[in-house]
Amino acid sequence: MEEQKVEVMSTTRVEKSNDLYKIVDSLNRTLKDQNLMFGLALDENDENTAVFTIYRT
Repeated sequence: MEEQKVEVMSTTRVEKSNDLYKIVDSLNRTLKDQNLMFGLALDENDENTAVFTIYRT
C-alpha cells in the first residue's frame, strides 16, 4: 500500500464562527480532485479563534 504524503500549504487563524465549517465542507467537496484538502480546528489556547489549514494531498 502506497503511503500518501500530506503537505501543509497554509495555516491561518480566524475569529470563530458557527458557519465556518460550511465553507470548509464546500471547499473540500469542490477541490478534492485538485489534490487539496481543507481543515478547521479550534485554537487550543483561545476558544474564540479557529485554525484554518490548507493541505496538498
